[in-house]
Amino acid sequence: MSDLTLYSTWGCHLCEQAEALVQQAGLADKLQVRDIVDDEVLFARFRVHIPVLAASDAQGQEQLLYWPFDHSALASWLAALDLTTTD
Repeated sequence: MSDLTLYSTWGCHLCEQAEALVQQAGLADKLQVRDIVDDEVLFARFRVHIPVLAASDAQGQEQLLYWPFDHSALASWLAALDLTTTD
C-alpha cells in the first residue's frame, strides 16, 4: 500500500511537476498516482484543484496538499505527517 496518493489526470503538466517533486524527494516507491477521470467522486472533488497530494496523518485522517507547492512546502507537509524524504 502506498503512503502518498497524487490525484492527477492525463496531460496535466502541473501534475507531472508535482510527481517529479515527490520523486526528487525520494518517495517514488510510496506514491500512487490516481487519475481522477476514472472515478466520478474524485472528479467532482478535485477537477479544478489537481494536482493534489493526499496522505493519512497519525489519526488516520486524510491530509491534502494542494498545488502550488515546492520542495520546501512538500518537505514541511511530509514532516508534519511523519513521512520522511531521502534527501
